[in-house]
Amino acid sequence: MLKLALEKLGVRVLSQVYDGHKHIDLAIPSAKINIEVDGKRHLTDPHQIISDLSRSHYSDTSGYETVHIPNEYIHDDLEKIAKALAEAAAIRERQILEGLTP
Repeated sequence: MLKLALEKLGVRVLSQVYDGHKHIDLAIPSAKINIEVDGKRHLTDPHQIISDLSRSHYSDTSGYETVHIPNEYIHDDLEKIAKALAEAAAIRERQILEGLTP
């Protein structure tokens, strides 16, 4: 649902991208943003939390930042989240072009 909502806003989104370490739910390559849509387990299981920290760090080393969004938020506020992500992607793309991100 989120992928389609972002594409409606003109954002190029890839799904299930393998980054050499893990599969990313959604990626916006032009903005170097990874999006993980997570269930409750990602916030209630200590081992999952540790795993997610490690996984996010791996993406950081490639210049990608990871946004974690709980499933329930997607269901409740899909359009708002898609719009905010699209705007953030546009800002980040400009920052990348201007050399303002590592």
